[in-house]
This record gives sequence, structure tokens and C-alpha cells, in this order.
Amino acid sequence: MTWKMVATCPEESKLILAQEGEILGAKVEKLGFRAVYFEVPDLEAFYKFHLQLTTASHLFWIIKEFAAKDDRMLFSQVQRIKWRELFDPAKTFRIDAYISNHPEWTPPELSKRTRQAMQEHFQHHGLPIPHADVEDPDVLICIWLEKGRATVSIRTSGDTLHKRGYRLPGHMAPLKETVAATLLRVLEYDGSRPLYDPMCGSGTIVIEAAMMALGKACLIHRKKNGFGFERLKNFDRTLWQRVQTELREGKKTELLHPIYASDVSEDSVTLTRETALRARVERYLTCSAENFFDTKAPCESGLLVSNLPYGDRLQAAEEMPVFYEKIGDHLKKAYKGWTAALLVSAESPWKSIGLKPTRKIPLVNGSIPVLLLVYEIY
Repeated sequence: MTWKMVATCPEESKLILAQEGEILGAKVEKLGFRAVYFEVPDLEAFYKFHLQLTTASHLFWIIKEFAAKDDRMLFSQVQRIKWRELFDPAKTFRIDAYISNHPEWTPPELSKRTRQAMQEHFQHHGLPIPHADVEDPDVLICIWLEKGRATVSIRTSGDTLHKRGYRLPGHMAPLKETVAATLLRVLEYDGSRPLYDPMCGSGTIVIEAAMMALGKACLIHRKKNGFGFERLKNFDRTLWQRVQTELREGKKTELLHPIYASDVSEDSVTLTRETALRARVERYLTCSAENFFDTKAPCESGLLVSNLPYGDRLQAAEEMPVFYEKIGDHLKKAYKGWTAALLVSAESPWKSIGLKPTRKIPLVNGSIPVLLLVYEIY
């Protein structure tokens, strides 16, 4: 059985997501708005896809696609889905509805009608009617309606995929893990050269880099029932455990080249170490508390990657041009022979860095438009 899936991501990074999916053995069927449609060959590959995909926000398993030109067609087609074979009626559910180019419906109406058809399916087969839970459902069902065509799916990723399972409780990182993974893939980082983040913050970039360099599944530390597919009837726990064991045993035990992290804040360096420990990559990182403007290149050449402070991470907006100018001066002085990749707010005075980027890649971090600026320091 093949699995038809949708992986969502920011519009700016869907080509990177498509490339990563193909590397993991999935077939790209088409690109959508903020989405890539994949076909995964079997259940084992389906499980691996959830554990290894670094750049997606969510994963959905497509249950059915059909024509839905009016209410009667929609209700009939949803009712025919074999819901009783997908999940137990004791499980709670929520239905999220999305509409494009279909003014006859509103999302609340579409959600309600889908719920009624699904519940009638259980009732028709003499089963209890499952109950809705808007806040914390066991099963999250999604329906997309566009130009008279409907797609029904189940969100199998569970929580958003940037939540890897290694972040310390209560701590919000300024850079999403999926964004860090995206920029590393844009830079074609694979562990074949040294990497250094001299303004590491909570360590997101270096931790994601370490997992990539080691070939470690980025979501291997999610807790039990952390994925939506674990609540479905076709969940194969034996296969799931075997897949996890194989991925754990298949990762490398040593880095080919070192990964360095530093920050002016000792608290940030401590947080990086603690978070890396939870991600089981702490022994692969060399961390230190150091002001960027006092740093020297740790080796002859390598890749410097950093999320530059912006917004409330700097005391005042008028400080930013001077701060960025100093960054450019220090790169020219201390990092000759290196490639520097700096993530900045699209609205920041990044031209004050005073270097000409060889690449300028637009991305999104949360809701903030950002640029990845790549410089070759000669």
C-alpha cells in the first residue's frame, strides 16, 4: 500500500522540502501553496518519513479526494469513507476546514457538515458516535475544498514538527528548528566541513547541524503518542519500534569535522549545552562563552552560520546599523577563507554589514520574513 501525503511548510521553502522528501525515498507528485504532495511506498517508509523529515511543519495522510460540487455530493462522499476502520469511536476528533475559490461554503459550515457525515457513518454501522474535542483531539481530520474538489486527510504528524522533543520545557527559541534545518539544507551542509555559530543563543543551529552530520533522525526523541498516526487503528507498534531502533543504530558515532558554538551570554551557552544534552549530541559540540568581536576562526576554513540579533534582541533600533557594520568588519578581519551565512530580518539594515552577498535567500521564521545572506570571505 502506498501512502499519499501532504507536507506543509512556508511557501519560500517548499522546493527544499521537495528535495528532502525525494532524498528520503518519497515521490513528489506536485507542489501546492505552502505544501508538497508526496507518495510514500509503504508503511515502513511512512514511519521513517515522520521521524527524519527536517523541514516540514506538518504531515497529513490523504484519505480521499473527490468531486464535491454541492452539499449532497459532499455529504455522500464523506459518509462513504470507512471511518470505522480508521479510528476507534472512543477516540475524540476535531475537523479543520479550509476553503479556496468556493464562495458557497464557509469553513464552519464545511466542518459541521463533514462532522455530521462522519458521525452518521458510525451510527449506520451500529457503533457509538465519536465525540468532538476542539482543544486536544486524539484524531485531527482536515478537509480542503477548492473549485468543487475536496480532499480529506488526517494529520499524522501530531504537533507541529519543529517541536522535536529535545527543547527544554518553557523555553521558546528565537529560531524554529525547521527553519534552522532549512537554512542548513540551503547551504548544502552535510558535515563535510567545520561549522561555527558564534551567536548561538539556545543552540538550535548547531544542534540541528549535529543531527544532520550524524545522520540522526531529528524527531527520534518525541514521546510516546507524540505522532497522530499512533492513535489510528492501522498503527503497527512492532514495526514502529523496529524502525526507531534501526534509525538509532544507523547514525554515525563521530563527526567528520567539528561543530563550534559560542555566545556573549554565559546563560545562552549553558542553555545550548543543556538542550544539546537532551538531543543526545552534546559531546559533538565545542561550546564557549565569548564575544563575537573577540573571536577568531577556529580553523583555516569552514561555514559560519548565525541568526543575527534583531528586534527586541537589541536594545534599540538605532544600534543595529552600527552593530551590523562591526559584524562585517570582524568577518573581513578574522574569517578569511570562510563562508559566512547570516540570517537577518528582511527589514533590518543588513546592507550595513558592508559585504556583497553571493546569495540572498528569502525565508520565513514564524511570521517574520527573513533573509539568508551568504558571503564568501576572501
